[in-house]
Amino acid sequence: MFRPLPLFVGLRYTRAKRRNGFISFISLTSMAGIVLGVMALIVVLSVMNGFQNEVRERILGMTAHMEVQESKEGLADWEAVAERGRAMDGVEGAAPYVRGEAMFTHRSYVQGGMVNGILPEEESAISLAGESMESGRLEDLAAGEYGIVLGSGLARQLGVTVGDPVVLVTPKANMGPTGFVPRLKRFKVVGVFEVGMHEYDSALAYIHLEDARKLYRMGDRVTGVRLIMDELFNAPERAAELESELGQGYWVTDWTQRHANFFRALKIEKAAMFIILSLIVAVAAFNIVSTLVMMVTDKQGDIAILRTLGASPRTIMAIFVIQGTVIGAVGTLLGTGAGILVATNIDTIVPALEEFFGMEFLPASVYYISELPSELRWSEVGTIAGVSFGLSALATLYPAWRAARTRPAEALRHE
Repeated sequence: MFRPLPLFVGLRYTRAKRRNGFISFISLTSMAGIVLGVMALIVVLSVMNGFQNEVRERILGMTAHMEVQESKEGLADWEAVAERGRAMDGVEGAAPYVRGEAMFTHRSYVQGGMVNGILPEEESAISLAGESMESGRLEDLAAGEYGIVLGSGLARQLGVTVGDPVVLVTPKANMGPTGFVPRLKRFKVVGVFEVGMHEYDSALAYIHLEDARKLYRMGDRVTGVRLIMDELFNAPERAAELESELGQGYWVTDWTQRHANFFRALKIEKAAMFIILSLIVAVAAFNIVSTLVMMVTDKQGDIAILRTLGASPRTIMAIFVIQGTVIGAVGTLLGTGAGILVATNIDTIVPALEEFFGMEFLPASVYYISELPSELRWSEVGTIAGVSFGLSALATLYPAWRAARTRPAEALRHE
């Protein structure tokens, strides 16, 4: 009458009231553990995805997706290289640059950093520096006027604002009567930018390309050409293509090579977090083992009666596999739904919690990213749900196998 029998009995055991209330409590605990574990995994990985994207955007907002260089002396035919780069599919902009180290001094303050010589009218297509100005404008840099735009951290360390003078000391030395004399040049601060990355805000400055050429004795050369793409993940492929087109003597690097260690560390950290949080699901799955073992002990008489009525060991085993799988499936579904709900609404949940507790989780004065970004990836949601359900199903095998080995005569003797 009831087909299939294992499904009917397994579902009945799952929803029926049990004589031993402790078993019901363990079942609910196991389900709650799976819900919390799955939800935590989805939320944490989504937040880590958001942080990774936020950091990547800030880094790539100040550096190009690809850079073309020729030799230590610099790139001579940069106009032709830039035009060839702009002609490539997916390239949105190209601009030359001169990069060098320098010592910044103002009164008694001294700070080392990097100088980027740029063309202000083309820099807006390459970086976010123009959009991140606290004071002044990037366009205020003019050839021959020796203006400089400093990062906010660098400006604070030097104690300067717009209009103040800054002296740059470069490694390019002059030969004087007493030996080598460092090259010094006085610049005027025309702007201050802040992008929210300590690496750039505290050690980067912009000057005009022509001023940088004179300062570092580049002549008509530049350090290289930077290129920006519409899809950053195509940069490695386009870099190899451009390098083959330019021929020997040129080398093209992309953002995955320049920041490989940083993004590799983020990837390893994310993988470690997945493994650690998966232990929560594993513990909940092992609770299913204890639940089913106690259930098998409690239902010895029922199992014996089913065996005497013709149920095979495989049927008995299927009954308890179904029971444990239902617990795992319900917990996985509830946890997945809760995780998706929290991950997609974390921008409203966190401010509500901050207001409720009267505290700020990520103060803007301490952290460069003061909000919890989140990016839900459905592939990861599927992986988490699959791992959770798989562990739950695996946990049912031993108790079900033990139930299938029950001997009806011995079980009924104690009834």
